Amino acid sequence: MKILSTAASILLVVLLVSFNKKEDKVLVFSKTAGYHHESIAAGIGAIQKLGKENHFIVDTTTNSNFFTTSNLKKYKAIIFLSTTGKVFDDAQKVAFEEYIHNGGGFVGIHAATDTEYDWPWYNRMIGAYFKSHPEQQNANLHVVDNHFIATKNLPETWTRWDEWYNFKNTHWDSVHVLLTIDEKSYHGGENGDYHPMSWYHSFEGGRVFYTALGHTDASYSDPLFLGHLLGGILYTMHKN
Repeated sequence: MKILSTAASILLVVLLVSFNKKEDKVLVFSKTAGYHHESIAAGIGAIQKLGKENHFIVDTTTNSNFFTTSNLKKYKAIIFLSTTGKVFDDAQKVAFEEYIHNGGGFVGIHAATDTEYDWPWYNRMIGAYFKSHPEQQNANLHVVDNHFIATKNLPETWTRWDEWYNFKNTHWDSVHVLLTIDEKSYHGGENGDYHPMSWYHSFEGGRVFYTALGHTDASYSDPLFLGHLLGGILYTMHKN
């Protein structure tokens, strides 16, 4: 009887610990002060599904007033999903910088580089600014690093349809490039033989991942793209 009682007590403790264990949270921020991507809705749904499948909670907002020091402490990563234009005031910028300095994670998707052009810190953090793009078309991407969590399951040459960004104010010498695009495989490229499309780096205490992919609705039901995106999210959450 005593053995049974001890076993029951241990089981109860395990159940209570499991019940009280809080899942990590991420915040999807999708405010647009410029062009609004219709695929944002599909992106939110896809990230929420990734959260359910991988045991993290996904909150969403388009309200930049949410960016305070106390609010941001709740999140392991903040995901800028095709944000555009000037989205923050000075106090919100300070809160976001503090979040990164305190070890927070940042994921930028597609138009996240089309955001906050007058904020040099943001440019260094994300790695580049959007310059232009040709019409949507097929192109070949090349995996530069097949050991990283966001690219290890991708084909060496990945052919897909998307809206391919050209960049300016680049900081590619201070990031780890994951994907490049072959400008010979499509028309309208303006960055030459070395044209990164996804990268990551440690930045001022935090972790940063960016992918230029994700313009189309179809991206958010593509298993290869979703695996790429999930890898970036997990990296910034310090789960890899």
